[in-house]
Amino acid sequence: MVEHENNIEVINPHDKLFRETYRDKENVRSFLNQYLPDQVLKLVDLSTLEISKDSFIEKDLADYYSDILYRVMLKDGSAGLIYMLFEHKSYHDKYVHLQLLEYMLKIWRLYIKQHKGRRRSVKLPVVIPLLICHAGKEWPEDGVRLTSLLSGPVDELAGYIPDFGFELYDLHRFSDDQIKGTIMGRVMLLLFKYIFKPELKHKLPEIFSLLGILMKKETGLQYLETVIRYLASVLDEEDLSLQQIKEMAEQAISKETGRYIMTLAEKLRKEGEKKGELKGFREAIELGITLKFPGDFDAIMAKVNKIDDVEMLVKIIEAIKTGKDEAEIWALVD
Repeated sequence: MVEHENNIEVINPHDKLFRETYRDKENVRSFLNQYLPDQVLKLVDLSTLEISKDSFIEKDLADYYSDILYRVMLKDGSAGLIYMLFEHKSYHDKYVHLQLLEYMLKIWRLYIKQHKGRRRSVKLPVVIPLLICHAGKEWPEDGVRLTSLLSGPVDELAGYIPDFGFELYDLHRFSDDQIKGTIMGRVMLLLFKYIFKPELKHKLPEIFSLLGILMKKETGLQYLETVIRYLASVLDEEDLSLQQIKEMAEQAISKETGRYIMTLAEKLRKEGEKKGELKGFREAIELGITLKFPGDFDAIMAKVNKIDDVEMLVKIIEAIKTGKDEAEIWALVD
């Protein structure tokens, strides 16, 4: 199995499953209803839950980070609101507090910008970070507050420290019976809990049985594809083959589901071949630019990395050979 601790891919399969599941506010509402502390749950009106459309991270890092931000109104009918900031880790990140703090600062700065007409009177909303973790080891019990990172006489200097904590959902500490919520929410948490464990192959039939219930709904096929893509991205063939996954799905759901999985497997194979081909052409372009137009490297590659058409990349390689500057490269391609 692939662990993403020291060499995190830009598109992390764990983060992708996390985002695709929690972009559905029903999955989020159910999770919050089950797992928010009582003192928070009694303050918020979950019927007002909405995903925040604002972006608080750099666009070029959007696929790296998995943050999902929701806002919810208070039950007392006041104009106040609270932001729920979701984060996910498949490895133990000792300094996750700093990442969360960066997000919180960006949320607050944008909030001030959005209320610049009454900048002097506006008060900032509370942001509650929620961290779902399924690392290879348990998160330390005392590692949820920012002060856990600091040395020295922390208590005596507390008035100078911007301390905060996050709600930790370490799946090591969850029994299967404690994993509740919507079907897809449970599927995601069960996959996260067992993805690095040998017991996964014994748990997958149960997970597919849950997906079988979803197959009766309009979004069922979409969620099935999300799960199969996740498994194909994370598992090595010797751990669990697609043929074994197909057989489990057939027994838990239907023969038609098994056929769909093999069709999807062929699609994934072709996508993988195309990604390899694109990578090769992009590397050739990188080398050409480095040798001929090093001063324009960032500007050219920013455009190149958005192109998924092989024929276009081939044209760019030829244009680099004959072009005199960046403008001429794009003129030759057009």
